Amino acid sequence: MSNVVFVAPFFLPTTLRFLDAVARVPGTRLGLISQDPLNLLPAGIQDRLAAHARVPNALDAAGITEGIDLLAAELGSIDRLLGALEELQVPLGELRDRFGIPGMGAARATNFRDKSRMKDVLRTAGLPCARHALARDEAEALAFARSVGYPLIVKPPAGSGGRGTYRLEDEMQLVESLRVSPLSADRPVLIEEFVTGEEHSFDAMSIGGRVVWHSINHYLPSPLEVLREPWIQWCVLLPREVDSPRYDGIRQVAGDVLDALGMDTGLSHMEWFRRPDGSVAISEVGARPPGAQFTTLISWAHDFDLYAAWARLMVTGEFETRPRPYAAGAAYLRGQGRGRVRGIEGLREIYEEIGPICVESRLPREGQPQSSSYEGEGYIIVRHPETEVVEEALAKIVTRVRVELG
Repeated sequence: MSNVVFVAPFFLPTTLRFLDAVARVPGTRLGLISQDPLNLLPAGIQDRLAAHARVPNALDAAGITEGIDLLAAELGSIDRLLGALEELQVPLGELRDRFGIPGMGAARATNFRDKSRMKDVLRTAGLPCARHALARDEAEALAFARSVGYPLIVKPPAGSGGRGTYRLEDEMQLVESLRVSPLSADRPVLIEEFVTGEEHSFDAMSIGGRVVWHSINHYLPSPLEVLREPWIQWCVLLPREVDSPRYDGIRQVAGDVLDALGMDTGLSHMEWFRRPDGSVAISEVGARPPGAQFTTLISWAHDFDLYAAWARLMVTGEFETRPRPYAAGAAYLRGQGRGRVRGIEGLREIYEEIGPICVESRLPREGQPQSSSYEGEGYIIVRHPETEVVEEALAKIVTRVRVELG
């Protein structure tokens, strides 16, 4: 019997899917650390918990330590310490180091979490990524900008999901941004050259530092454009042809990228560009499952449960590779205007036309508040053996379905 502790600060829908998957791994006694009270947890998951500890802060090492101490009194020694959120990876690494729990330690977790350090590691290893600088004052920011040129990307060193990421077109915009958010040694900013090209992700399962399985997707349009324009309804496409020579460039470097950063056993999410000349540039890498419904999408494309596969890998170190029999895609429905959802146009017609290939959805509900996430007010997932059919369906959804806010 393996004693596994899962850290879930808040009982968000995707977090619950990972938690439920861990709870179902045979031979597991599951302890849960959370900020949310136990009564908010679905009964089916509650019934499979061996212990629960509620703490004031389940996002930092001190709060999680308090929970581990409480759970250890009931479970005994802890064999695995897990969490799916980006923000948890360094605290979990610190505690694995402190308590001698197997898994990624703090130093390697920081390679993935600190985006400036990540790019330093990759450039030192001779791996392709955007030129960058960690600016602690205006002089450092301007010096880098003048050496590289515009446009530039500015982001927090430990950001995730595109939060706090901006594109700056000229020096005037850079200076203005620094006036709004002054820099210091404690509040630096990561500045990168703007990389053009198609943007993709490379999601991979690794065991003992070796990539054993991967998935590739396309962002339509790029995440940065989605963040800049809150009205854009966007898509993610997982082509069936995941082993196409078109992706040889990323496959040739992805393993080296993960090895340089210190990936051992787990699921990683790598964002990358294909430049106009066909070369590859690594954008960011996370040592955790992807967000924005990607885990669900990959599950549909490969016709298996990736949540369950991740849980089994993290608890037992085992993973069974799967082919990709389908293409799949998600269309993210984002409201036009501000306020609450007051109507949806075009949905009935879309379902009449492409309903048979729509396999999952979370549709906006009239009266629901406007989302604060780039994922928008809802989504529709489609699946078909032919990539072109999926791509055409996604285009129809985002151009013909309209969510009205007001």
